[in-house]
Amino acid sequence: MKAQEPCLTDLSVELLERMAGTLRVLAHPQRLRIVEILEAETEAPVHEIVARLGLPQAAISQHLNHMRRAGLLKARRRGKEVWYGIAEPSSLIILDCIRKKQGRAPA
Repeated sequence: MKAQEPCLTDLSVELLERMAGTLRVLAHPQRLRIVEILEAETEAPVHEIVARLGLPQAAISQHLNHMRRAGLLKARRRGKEVWYGIAEPSSLIILDCIRKKQGRAPA
């Protein structure tokens, strides 16, 4: 059997490091679900995300803050509510790759 040649591309080390960071943040099922919700809704308030996931608000808030600090989400205030949306499109691409792996086309 012939040894497989290494895959050499022109991807920069900086890009690969940034994407590895994105993957680390998204390597949690609830964070991927948050991306799914925000993909469908474009933006959503915290209470809606909490209701859809059925988890305590404190846990969801921690996930949202972690994703926001990593630059994956954007947040804005609307009155007393904080609304979240996707800030980094690569998270949607990663979600799409997961769907393709499962044989599901994006909605």
